[in-house]
This record gives sequence, C-alpha cells and structure tokens, in this order.
Amino acid sequence: MIKLLLVEDDPTFSYIVKSGLQEIIGGYEVITAMNGKEGLKAWEEYHPDIIISDIDMPVMNGYQMVERIRETDGDTPILFASALTSPKDVKEGYKLGVNNYVKKPFVPDELDAHIHAILKIKAGTKSRNENEHYKLGRFTLDAKHATLYNDETEEKKMLTVREAKILQLFCKNINETVERKAILSRFWDTEDDYFKSRSLDVFITKLRKLLKDEPRIELKNIRGVGYTLLLT
Repeated sequence: MIKLLLVEDDPTFSYIVKSGLQEIIGGYEVITAMNGKEGLKAWEEYHPDIIISDIDMPVMNGYQMVERIRETDGDTPILFASALTSPKDVKEGYKLGVNNYVKKPFVPDELDAHIHAILKIKAGTKSRNENEHYKLGRFTLDAKHATLYNDETEEKKMLTVREAKILQLFCKNINETVERKAILSRFWDTEDDYFKSRSLDVFITKLRKLLKDEPRIELKNIRGVGYTLLLT
C-alpha cells in the first residue's frame, strides 16, 4: 500500500485523483490537504511515502511547502502536478528539491506511472547510514520513519519529524557539543527568537523523557553553548 499525500486546492480535482488512485487503480492510501500549510501538517503527522502537490495555492504555495519540507527531509519523493510547467517554473521546483513534474490535466494511470517510476528509483538508491538507523544503548532511532524502538521491550514510539531530525543531529555528533544557535537556525524559520528558544526547550525536554530509560544516555545542557548527547 502506497501512502500518498495529495496537496491540491481544487476539491473536485482532488476527489478525482483520490478516487482514481484508491478505487480504480488500487494499492493507494490517499491523504488530502487543501494548501501548503495543511500539507506540512499532514506530512509531519502521516509520514507519506510520496507527496503530490499543486504549485499555485492559497495560504502557502507548493514552492514554499517544498522548501520547508526539504529543510529536514531530503528523502520523501515529491512530484509537482501543475499547469505551471514553463522552464522557469520547472527550474524553480527542481532547485527546491522536487523529483519530477506532471502537467495537468492528466489521468490517474499517468500519475500512477510517474509515482511507480519515482519509487522504483528511490528503492534502488542506497540511503545514508544504513537507512538512517542509530543505536543508542537499548534504543534504536529510525530517523527516516521518525520512530524510536526499545530493543529490549520491543516498544515503538512515534516521533514528530522535527523530533526525529533533532535527535538524528545529536546522533551524528554523539559525545560532541551541538550549538544551540545551529539547531534553531536549522529547524525553525520564524524570526521570533523567544518562540524559537522556548520551542527548542520543549523539544529537549521531550527527548529526555523518551530516552530516560537508558542510563547510559544523557542529553546534557552546555550552558551558553548548546547540548551534548553523551553515550557511555
């Protein structure tokens, strides 16, 4: 079953695509969003296998959404389905990190072919660090799927994408200090410094709670500098 996020502001077209993939072609679970802002929320919540998005949408357009996603997620395939396919539009999309374009209008079979072609390429591409798995004592972080496993109890905890990416950053720099300002600039795009700082504090508290059952791990605050994930 392919979990697909469809970001499209035309409800009629969205219904046609969703019903075509789920009911006519089959093998799809389609989650829909009406604009880029809703698309970001759905991406964080559902962890889709692939994203299909329009470009010209209210509230947040497709370019803005892809830019936000690609700040922390370089793996999920994204396909623009749009009438905006001029060389300038195509160049902008690829610059931001989309994997392909399909021009509207199209039939579900055409979209299905594009999706399987992209997923086939992705399946044949070796991901970083053995599918982004990191061993933390009794825990294993699957950063790609935002999941933390307790290898002893076999308990599985789902993380938000941002939680997983922050923990992944610490794992890549195990026993080394990661500057607070580097975390803030990488994972928060707001200009509100107080909001960013308070949000990071909340994330650090959550990560400590998630890892509290492993005594060999300490997420240490280096006052005035940042944090160190210590593994003894």
